[in-house]
Amino acid sequence: MTQNTPLQSGRSVPARGRQRVLSATELKAMGVPVGRAAERCRDGGPWQQPLPGVFVLHPGPLSGRERLRSALLYAGRPPASGRRPDPARTVDPAYGDAVLTGLAALSLYGFTAAPPAATVERVDVLVPRVRRLRSAGYARLLRTAELPRPERVDGLPVAPVARALADAVAGLGDAVTVRRLLTEAVRGGHCEPAVLVGELNRAKVLGRPQVVDAVDSLLAEGRAMAEERLYDMVRTHGLEEPLWNVDLRLPGGPHLGGVDAYWPDEAVAVELDTRAPRHSRQDERHEAEWSAYTARREHLERLGVTVVHLTPKKLRDALGQQATVVRTALMAAADREPAAYVMILPR
Repeated sequence: MTQNTPLQSGRSVPARGRQRVLSATELKAMGVPVGRAAERCRDGGPWQQPLPGVFVLHPGPLSGRERLRSALLYAGRPPASGRRPDPARTVDPAYGDAVLTGLAALSLYGFTAAPPAATVERVDVLVPRVRRLRSAGYARLLRTAELPRPERVDGLPVAPVARALADAVAGLGDAVTVRRLLTEAVRGGHCEPAVLVGELNRAKVLGRPQVVDAVDSLLAEGRAMAEERLYDMVRTHGLEEPLWNVDLRLPGGPHLGGVDAYWPDEAVAVELDTRAPRHSRQDERHEAEWSAYTARREHLERLGVTVVHLTPKKLRDALGQQATVVRTALMAAADREPAAYVMILPR
C-alpha cells in the first residue's frame, strides 16, 4: 500500500512504497515546491532537512538506510553543468554517479567490524572528480578519477568490497580496526587478498604502519586458503594425488622454481597466483614479479612441462571447472613429446 504524508494544505505526498527520504527534485515532481517543503521542516514540524536539498518525511532520528540514501541524494543531485551520469553505472537516477564507499558501504555488506549505518559518523560517497559539490553534514564527498562500477545492495549503489575497504582504511588510524576489517573481508569470502592488496596499493596506504602487518598476515592467510581449496579440488574430483609444494631443478643446472602441485609422470605443474594485480605498467615491483613469473613459466614449457595457472578466485568460484582444466592437461600428456628430466626437491 502506498503511504501518504499529509501537507498543511490537506494535500498528500505519495512516498514511493515506504520511501520517506526524498530530494527536492523528487518532491517538486510530486507537486511540492521547495518552499512548502521547507515550511514542513520548521521547529516542531513533521519533516526535517538533514542535508541541503534532501527531505525526510518524518521527525526523529533517521534509520541507517535513511542516512545512506540521504547522503546519496545529496551527492547525486544534478550538477550545474547539466552533465548526465553514465546510465550503465546508475542504480537510481536520483543518485546520479554517486556511490557509497568506506565504512558506510561495509556496513551494508554486513561487516561486523564496521559500525552500523545509523552510527557511522561520516557517510563517504564517491563522486566524479569534476563535481564541485562540497561535503555537508554527515555526507563526505570523495572525488575520484576512477569511479567504480557499483554493486546494488539494498537498492543502493555501493562500491565493490575491496574499493570500499581501501577507502575506509585510508581514513582509519586504529591498527586493530584495520586488521579486523581486512581479516573479515578474506575469511568472510568477500574478496581475494590479492585484489584487496591491489586496491590498498592504488589508495597509497600499503606503507602505513597500521596496514603493513595486517597485509602480511592477510596474504599468508589467503595463500593458505587457496592451497586448501587446491587440496580439496584434487581429492573431491578424483584427480591422482600429486607431489605437493616442490621445487624443480635441472640436473646440475639452474633452479626452475617452485610449484604448488606436480604430476611427474605427466609433467604437469599447478601454480597458484596469489600476487597482487598490477595497476600500472610503471609499477616496477609488480613488473619485476610478472616478468620473473613469465620467464619461469616459459622455461618450464620449453622443457615440456605443462604449467596450469590457477587463481584463488577461480578455485573459490569454479572449483569443478578448474578440476576439468587440470584433468585435461593430465590426459593430454600422452600426446606430447616426453618432457626433459627434472629433479624434484621438497620446498
